[in-house]
Amino acid sequence: MRETDQLLERLVGDLEPVPVQGDIRLPAALWLLGSAIWVVALTQLSGPIRPNALEQLQTVPRFAGEIVLGMVALATLAIAAFRSAIPGYLTPGFSRVAFALVAIWAGGYILAIALPSLEPSMLGKRGHCYLETFAYTTPPLLVALWWQRRHYSLAPARSAVMAGLVAGGLSAVYMQIACMYLPLHGLAFHLGPALVVAAVAPLLLSAWNRLANRG
Repeated sequence: MRETDQLLERLVGDLEPVPVQGDIRLPAALWLLGSAIWVVALTQLSGPIRPNALEQLQTVPRFAGEIVLGMVALATLAIAAFRSAIPGYLTPGFSRVAFALVAIWAGGYILAIALPSLEPSMLGKRGHCYLETFAYTTPPLLVALWWQRRHYSLAPARSAVMAGLVAGGLSAVYMQIACMYLPLHGLAFHLGPALVVAAVAPLLLSAWNRLANRG
């Protein structure tokens, strides 16, 4: 037993802690910026935004704050999604902050049912805004999953959920500007599809892994 202990001491005696390798700030920033540009560009190509949306952003502080909060929450969650792909790089504290911000942002959709930040109106209605969310967010989500698969996430399903929520959330935020403002509509057809994308992301990752293993 003593000889075994001595052997183990010799083996680990010269080992030193290895710092986490890789800087996710640049890939996370490029992905988030590229995804946002992608979503905005395709939304614009599919039709004009709500005619009075830009004026509302300038004159209604609460509405502008909701948009800014959504962007900050999704940016924080995007960093968490990329950090989660590298073991030891995502701290519990940062993860809690990211999800807390997203929860506060999402809670705004529920609060708006009782206390809307704008006068509810059908102005700017887009016929298939929920389908646009699914179509526009799939490519950014696939890019994020590809990046995560190249690393070694210890909780790949959680990482995929975060990436899916960011990808879907980007469209949800912009649809509040591009589409009509009706609180129940925003909750069901803007935020709702983003939550569906987040739920489907781990299934998509699992199917991708199975196909890769077969190959």
